[in-house]
Amino acid sequence: MNLRRRLGFGLPSELWLVQVGIFLNYLGWGAVLPFEIIYLHEARGFGLGVAGAVVGTVTGLAVVAAPITGLLIDRVGARLTAAGAGVALAVGYGLLAFATTPTQAFVAAAAAGAGNGALLPSQSALLANLVPPQLRHRSTAVSRVASNIGVALGGALGGLVAAHGLTGFVALLLANALTYLLYVAILVVAVREDTRPSPITGGYRLLLRDRPFVRLALTNIAMIAVGWGVFTWIVPPYAHSEIGADQRVIGLLLAANALTVVLAQIPVARLCEGRRRAVTMAVAALCFVAGCLLVVAAGLIGVSYAHAALFTAAIVVGVGECLHTTALMPLVADLAPPASLGRYMATIGLSWWLGLALAPTLGTQLLSVSPPTALLAAAGVALAAGLSALALERNLPAGTRLTPSPARSQSPHGPRPDPTTEPAT
Repeated sequence: MNLRRRLGFGLPSELWLVQVGIFLNYLGWGAVLPFEIIYLHEARGFGLGVAGAVVGTVTGLAVVAAPITGLLIDRVGARLTAAGAGVALAVGYGLLAFATTPTQAFVAAAAAGAGNGALLPSQSALLANLVPPQLRHRSTAVSRVASNIGVALGGALGGLVAAHGLTGFVALLLANALTYLLYVAILVVAVREDTRPSPITGGYRLLLRDRPFVRLALTNIAMIAVGWGVFTWIVPPYAHSEIGADQRVIGLLLAANALTVVLAQIPVARLCEGRRRAVTMAVAALCFVAGCLLVVAAGLIGVSYAHAALFTAAIVVGVGECLHTTALMPLVADLAPPASLGRYMATIGLSWWLGLALAPTLGTQLLSVSPPTALLAAAGVALAAGLSALALERNLPAGTRLTPSPARSQSPHGPRPDPTTEPAT
């Protein structure tokens, strides 16, 4: 029994089944993501502006869906909400496979966007509910590994299938829809019913009065904008135009980042046990600062060293991602009153989408004026986020400040004070 618990990272079998579903989700999504605009533009004949607007609709609807999702999670449960999100995504990508007009494509994108906005917070709430508080950081770590393996394998397989033109693109979209349906089947068949506390009045008003959480969400926007957004959408064009990196090198950079997360996430989660979450997030921010500075340095040195600097940056940022996610989602779950967990997860999910939207929107403007300035500005934003995380710690309830160490404690943290009875400091 002890050996089985060690091999299972101390997590219940039910949670591992959900992780299988998460892997399938990201396998299909990773196969489709790089080719969405190419499919709409080249295979369906849409203009680039229309193709970009269709893909942008997915993100835009996700932002709109997040607050509604929080209410659904708290009223019908995370499991049913996640299942509904999976169905919406399957319908959206299934329709997109056969969209021959812009109108049809926008309808499909709207369904996928609504599902996309609902999936992250409901899935996060589900993972938090399936384990005791002292194991939430491990659950998050395993989820990150499953998703990154799925994206890496999906991207590799997607490239092979997409080479077959329209037939290949349609097959990818239908396969992605199927992975979401498989995930829904796992949730419906293998996961127990949600246990939902009695609802509370006040909704999002109570959340907005929770000043430590609001500050955490604002800090997260900056962290996501740099650690995820800049290194996804700003570094590749910078590396191409300023350093001369070709598509193969850029693809390998993304692969190096994903592989770093796969290899480092669980060891990082163990390393963080018993340590201060605010410091963990601040160190993550410093990793993002270092990554930005390495990319700038790569543009100032010889090509042979430039590639080494770029790959080092991808690895350092990957470690920063591991540190930040180890602290973030478990802290959100600990801060949330049980009856408002869905709304807290939806709000932090909204902060992810906002960070991802701001990075390409603002970053490309700076990139067009002064490429090094874009990266230096990103480093400044990450540094400010790290300082904000450190300053946040004194306002956190004492029982939420450390990442739990399951080996040292058999009891979960005590309940967090309810913001309806104790004002935030």
